[in-house]
Amino acid sequence: MVLQQQNAREDLSKCLIALGSNLSNEIGASVKIVEAAIGDLSSIGLFPVETSRFFRTPAFPAGAGPDFVNAVVYCETALSASTVLEGLHKVEKRLGRTREKRWEARVIDLDLIDFDGQILPDIATFSQWRDLPKKIQMERAPEQIILPHPRIQDRLFVLIPLRDVVPNWRHPVSGATLDQMIGAFDPEEQAEIVPYGDISGAGVG
Repeated sequence: MVLQQQNAREDLSKCLIALGSNLSNEIGASVKIVEAAIGDLSSIGLFPVETSRFFRTPAFPAGAGPDFVNAVVYCETALSASTVLEGLHKVEKRLGRTREKRWEARVIDLDLIDFDGQILPDIATFSQWRDLPKKIQMERAPEQIILPHPRIQDRLFVLIPLRDVVPNWRHPVSGATLDQMIGAFDPEEQAEIVPYGDISGAGVG
């Protein structure tokens, strides 16, 4: 029976989910929302294996709202990448997320960062979205799934919690390690992202 369970687990896809909330100036409210989102992942067919520490990070872009609480969850699933993304949007909606404009203050943000190292829909489309000028990034959102998430290398608030759960992860396209990508940021920027309270990243699966 144990062997059967192990084989079934090996058949599951591995995915990385980034979470963020800046619900209000009361940072504890955002912590509760992120905790609720993590608790809701199983309802859409995701099985959390490990959760990062929670980090308090400045709003992105600068001045966009209150500080964020950010975390990353490593999950396993029998679903496809597109079905996972649809499920994440459902969780966001249940928790009150609206999508009126890009990069606004938000109740909850759930991003599919990586799915078994897949590059979707193809390297050319991924590269196009990765290389978009920031002005266009703020105006446009892809209408199809793009993997890995094209902004990983630009978002220290994802990279640092990501290192908590998969320290040896490499970018599926560039091959860069997390330490290399984090090291590309100024030490001052790195110092702005700090663990929140005593919330730990203990495994939950």
